[in-house]
Amino acid sequence: MFKNASAVKKFQVSLRNKRRNKSHKSAIKTLTKKLLSSLNEKLNIDKSDDYMLELSALYRKIDKAVSKGILHKNNGARKKSLLAKAVKSLVSQNI
Repeated sequence: MFKNASAVKKFQVSLRNKRRNKSHKSAIKTLTKKLLSSLNEKLNIDKSDDYMLELSALYRKIDKAVSKGILHKNNGARKKSLLAKAVKSLVSQNI
C-alpha cells in the first residue's frame, strides 16, 4: 500500500474528486440524452420554448463544469455547439 501519510491523503482526495467529477459528467449526459430524445419526438414540435429552456439549463451545467475544471473548455464548447446545432435543425424543419 502507501508508505507515507501524504500519499494516503492524496489518494483519498483523488477518489473524492473522481466521485464529484463523475456526478457532474453524469448529470450533463443525462440532460443531453433527455433533450435529444425530446427533440426526436415529433409530438412536441410546437414547444420550441421548452427546448430553449432545457438547452439553457444544459448550457449552465456545462459552463459550470468547465469553470470547475471538470471538463476542458474545448470539450464544453463542442458539446454546446452540437446541442445548438440539433435544436436549430429541429426549429428550421418546423418553420
